Amino acid sequence: MIDIQRIREDSQEVVRRYAVRNFDAARLVERIKELDITRRRLQKELEGMLAESNALAREIGTLFQSGKGGEANPLKDKSVELKKLSRTLQEELDSTSGELNELMTRLPMLPHPLVPAGKSETDNEVVREVGTLPEIGPDAAPHWDLAKKYDIIDFEAGTKVTGAGFPIYKGKGARYQRALVGFFLDEAAKAGYTEYQVPLMVNADSAFGTGQLPDKDGQMYAVPSDGLFLIPTSEVPVTNIFRDTIIREDELPVKCTAYSVCFRREAGSYGKDVRGLNRLHQFDKVEIVQVAHPDNSYEVLEEMVDYVGGLLNMLELPFRVVRLCGGDLGFAAALTYDMEVYSAAQKRWLEVSSISNFETYQSQRMKLRFRTAGGNNKLLHTLNGSALALPRIMAALLENNQSADGVHVPGVLRKYTGFDLIC
Repeated sequence: MIDIQRIREDSQEVVRRYAVRNFDAARLVERIKELDITRRRLQKELEGMLAESNALAREIGTLFQSGKGGEANPLKDKSVELKKLSRTLQEELDSTSGELNELMTRLPMLPHPLVPAGKSETDNEVVREVGTLPEIGPDAAPHWDLAKKYDIIDFEAGTKVTGAGFPIYKGKGARYQRALVGFFLDEAAKAGYTEYQVPLMVNADSAFGTGQLPDKDGQMYAVPSDGLFLIPTSEVPVTNIFRDTIIREDELPVKCTAYSVCFRREAGSYGKDVRGLNRLHQFDKVEIVQVAHPDNSYEVLEEMVDYVGGLLNMLELPFRVVRLCGGDLGFAAALTYDMEVYSAAQKRWLEVSSISNFETYQSQRMKLRFRTAGGNNKLLHTLNGSALALPRIMAALLENNQSADGVHVPGVLRKYTGFDLIC
């Protein structure tokens, strides 16, 4: 949730910035302002009433200690009446606060000023392109054909065992997957990220804390009998490690990485966009997460973008950095960069990482704060990015490195795979 102080200070600016997301927040913001005023009034009245009740209790106690119990009776009657009024006021306050909180959860994160206006991914802004697009000839095969030719991924068996979007990797395909995970984790460790191994299921509080609930409820696999959800990314359990935590300022930034299997129900559109490894219900991913000081979180964001770009360079994959427009920006993100690699056989760009600054959206929900040198508690900023998601990386590596004698493995991965050619 955004900080309500922003609405109090300049609600018109809030509404204007939401318009970049194509989100008309005018009525919602006005109702939130009304509820906030009412809530603060009720809170003040209740605090005054409770203070008066406490003062009466002390006065009654003094009278009884002085042997003047008879004089205390009118005060006792007044105290009983105050308690009744307090209960009524508390109920009204709880109702107002509940509606206010519910409406606040409907507001996405305010977009950063760098977010371009736009309605869809076609309006995203290409920041830069790195590398030379490979030329592999007119007979180049897409990765799903290469997977079948070299018997490294079995899409049909995965569909039989579970359903579409659940491929089975085998032989050198399975080894290649493991090699990528090992490479990504080792590089993250070199960059100062602490590795975590996290649960693959989370509770509703965790899903709410990072913004999956209520916004992405339909995109997660649920275990209703236990009130749990399969994680869409390890960002969810990793970030929630710090829920209800106060971090010392000198401990910042906190840098975490985790490998996990990820599960997503929503598989997107039909046709070539979901063919093969392009979009799956289950996939492997190494995630990086940072908890950062609000004064330098955008420097951290740029650092994370450069780090992921470095991984793609080492894999010898041409890529581009794309700044998402308002219409394509995730609900919880203030600013997001997508990293896209070029798929030579499909002749299209494939998103392999999204790197986002959520500012205080998650920390507000999770009560994740830091203690300043002056002893005050302030909300932190949270960031995360894929480093990297394996399916489309694998697709691009297979397609871009195919030749007459097989598929070549990038040099940086060979010590992990134990082979340099898939044939």
